Amino acid sequence: MTDAADIQQTRREQTTTFALSVEGMTCAACATRLEKVLNRLTGVSAHVSFATHKAALTLVPDHAGLKDVTDAVARAGFSVVPEHVTLAVEGMTCASCSARLTKVLERQEGVSANVNLATGKAEIDFIPGAVSISDLIETVTKAGFSATVAGTDDTARKARRDREKHRLQLELAVGILLTAPLLLDMVGGMNLMLPRWIQLVLATLVQFGLGAKFYQGAWAALRGGGANMDVLVALGTTVAWCASAVITVLGLPEQVWFESGATVLTLVTAGRLMETGARNRAAAGVERLARLQPVTAHVETPQGVQDRPAASLAVGDVFVIRPGEAVPTDGVILSGESSLDEAMLTGESMPVGRGPDDPVRGGTVNGVGVLRVRAMAVGADTALARITRMVDEAEGSKAPIERLVDRISGIFVPVILAIALLTLAGGWLVTGSFDRSLINTVAVLVVACPCALGLATPTAIMVGAGRGAAAGLLFRSAEALEQTGRIGVLLMDKTGTLTEGRPRVSGLFPQDDATESSLLALAAGLEGDSSHPLAGAVRDAANARQIAPDIVADNRAVAGHGLEGSVGGVPVRLGSARFLEKAPSGEAMSAMETGQTLIGVEKSGRLLGWIAVADTIRPDAAQAISLLKHYGIHPIMVTGDTLAAARRVANTVGITDIQAEVLPGDKADAVKQARATAPAGTLIGMVGDGINDAPALASADVGIAMGSGTDVALETADVVLMRSRLLALVDAVSLSQATSRKIRQNLFFACIYNVLGVPLAAFGVLPPMLSGAAMAMSSVSVVTSALLLNRWKPLATVNTGAPERS
Repeated sequence: MTDAADIQQTRREQTTTFALSVEGMTCAACATRLEKVLNRLTGVSAHVSFATHKAALTLVPDHAGLKDVTDAVARAGFSVVPEHVTLAVEGMTCASCSARLTKVLERQEGVSANVNLATGKAEIDFIPGAVSISDLIETVTKAGFSATVAGTDDTARKARRDREKHRLQLELAVGILLTAPLLLDMVGGMNLMLPRWIQLVLATLVQFGLGAKFYQGAWAALRGGGANMDVLVALGTTVAWCASAVITVLGLPEQVWFESGATVLTLVTAGRLMETGARNRAAAGVERLARLQPVTAHVETPQGVQDRPAASLAVGDVFVIRPGEAVPTDGVILSGESSLDEAMLTGESMPVGRGPDDPVRGGTVNGVGVLRVRAMAVGADTALARITRMVDEAEGSKAPIERLVDRISGIFVPVILAIALLTLAGGWLVTGSFDRSLINTVAVLVVACPCALGLATPTAIMVGAGRGAAAGLLFRSAEALEQTGRIGVLLMDKTGTLTEGRPRVSGLFPQDDATESSLLALAAGLEGDSSHPLAGAVRDAANARQIAPDIVADNRAVAGHGLEGSVGGVPVRLGSARFLEKAPSGEAMSAMETGQTLIGVEKSGRLLGWIAVADTIRPDAAQAISLLKHYGIHPIMVTGDTLAAARRVANTVGITDIQAEVLPGDKADAVKQARATAPAGTLIGMVGDGINDAPALASADVGIAMGSGTDVALETADVVLMRSRLLALVDAVSLSQATSRKIRQNLFFACIYNVLGVPLAAFGVLPPMLSGAAMAMSSVSVVTSALLLNRWKPLATVNTGAPERS
C-alpha cells in the first residue's frame, strides 16, 4: 500500500459518524435547510430526518468539529438535544473529588456533568457519537474512581417527550378558550357577535401568545436563509390580524377576519399535537427493543445471590435466571437446562432448548428451568444493543426517494409564496375586492404546508424498520429497506444458506492399508480449530468414535482449497480432489455423484482415503425459492462446493442456475458478472453467511446475511435475517415491497392536499379555517397511513402456494 493510500486509510478509520437529536424542526423544509447548513461545513457530511428529528453526521478529522456542528445547528435556529445518563460513582471521599471529577468529565467535547458527592452519582449530558457511555465510565476510572450505569437515557427522553405533549395540550386548551368566542356569530339563528374591540383583544392574545412559536420558528428559518411552514402560518395569520386590527382601530366599516387567524393557529396546534402523538407511536419500535432488557439481575457474590441493576453487570459475572424471567445480558450457560423464547430477537415463535455451554442473549425469556449464566457481553456489546442500534440507524437514514422529496420541499415554500402573491394581486385586479383577495391569500399560505411531504417517507421507513426488527429482519439503512424488494437477481450461497450449515460425515472410504480410524485421526488433526462447517463435521465424527486427533505441526489453510501441515516431519494434506490432484473411485466416486462432498486426506503424497460429508437442506428452502420466483427474482446458486453437490441441492430446491467450485475471492466477481449480464437497472442481491461471503455481500446492491452467520458477514450485509429459516428472506422482500408501497401511498396523500387545496384556496372555495384543518389532517393522515404498515405479518408456517398477507 502506498503512503497516500495509508494516509487515506488512516483518515477513513479516524472518520467519526454519529447522530444528533435536534429540536425545533417543524416541517421537512426545516430538515432540508439544516442539512444544507451542516453540509456547508468543511469535512462534514450530514443527512437530516424530519421524522426522527435526528441529524446523521460524518466528520472527517482536521476539519469541522463537534462545536462547529452544534454552533451551526444553533445558527440555523435549532438546538441539539443531549442524551442523559446517570453514573453511580464509587471512591469519592470529599467535595474536591466531585469537583475534580466534574472538571475531568467536562474536558470531553460535548459533555456537561454534575457530580453529587452525597448521592454518589454523576448526572451527565453528552452528545451521543462524540462520546459514549463506555467512554464516560473509562474517564471516571482514569480519574481514580469506579462507575456503573445507574440509569438510562430512556427516562429523560420519555420525560422530554411528555413535556412537549403537555405543552401542546395546554396551548391547545388556551387556544380553544380564546378562539371559541370569536366564532359565536357562526352559531345558527343567534346574533352573538362580540364587539370588535373584544375580538381584537382575544385575537391578539392568540396571535402573539399561541402564535409565538410560529414567529420564533419563522425567524429562525429566515435567519438561516430558508423558509418553512412556520413562515407560511405566521405570514398568513399576521396578514389577517393586521388588516383586521387596522380596520378596528380606525373604526372602518369593512369586514374583519380575527376568527380566521385565531382558528388557523388553534387548528395547526391541534394538528401538531396529533402529529407528535402519531410520530411517537411510529418510533415505538426501537423503544420496545430497548425495554426488553430487564432492570434487575440476580448476581452470584461471595455473600450469596444478590439483586443488582442489570446495567451494572460486567463481563465474567455469574448470574441466575429464574423461570419466566428475561435474560439480563448476553452470556453462556454454566449449568441448568431450559427453553428460551427468542421471538423478540429472531421472530421465531417456538422456544429454543438451551443447556450448558449454549449461548443466551439478553432480552430473551426463560422457560421453566433455572439457568446459571456467565456474562460474555454487556452494555453496547450485546446482541440486543447492536440490533437496537442498527434499527435506530436505519430509521434515521434516508431512502433514495426521500432525497427527491427533500429537493421538492426546499423550493416548495418560495413557490407557495409566489402563488400567494399572485393570488393577492391577481384576485384584486380581477375582482376588484381587496378583502376577498386577502382572505384567499391567507388560505393559500395556510393550506400549503410541506409538513406531510416531509413525513411521508421517513414515517413509513420508521414503521417498516421497526416491524422488521420485531420479525427478526434487520435493515441497516432506509436504502436497504427500499431496495430489497426491487432485487432482480439473487446470488445464493449453498452451505449455511440453502442448507442448515451443519454437515455430518456420511461415509469413510480408506484406501490401501489405511483404516477409518487413522483416516479420521489425521483429518481431525489437520482440521484443528478451523471454524469451517466441514471441519466441525470431521471433529464431531472423531469425537463420536473417541478417536484422538493426530498432532499436526505447521498447520495452515490454503484458502478455498484445504489444509496442510506435517506429522513427525512427514507432509500431510487435506482438501478437495482438485487440491490433492487425486481422482476418487469406487464408493467414494458414487458418494460424490449423489451430491455428497468429498474430503481427501493424503500423507507424504499418498492418498489415505476419502471422507464423505453431507449437509441437510433447509426444510423451507424449496418453498422460499418458489416464492422468490413468484416475486420475480431469479436465484443463482454460487458455491465453492463441487458441481455434483451443488446440483443435488439445486435440483431439490428448484434452482436451475448454478456456479460451482467458486473460490472465495471469486464470489464477488460472480456478483459483478451477474450485474454485467442482467438487464440495465436490475438490482443484484447476495445472500450468505460465511466469512468468504463478505466480499460478495459488500459488492452486491443488497447484501443479505443469515443470522447464524459470522460477525464479519453480519457487519458487511445490508440486511440481517435473525431467523434460521430461509422464508425470512421472502419476508424481507415482502416487507420491503410493502414499505415502498406505503411510501408511494403517503406521497400521494401528502401531495393531493396541496394539489387540490392550493387552487381551491386561491379561488376562494377553501376558507382559511378549512385550510388550517386540511393542513393539519394532511400530516395526521400520512402518519396514520404509515402506522397501517404495522398490519404486515411475516409468513408463519411452511406451506405451499403464493404468500398471503394482510
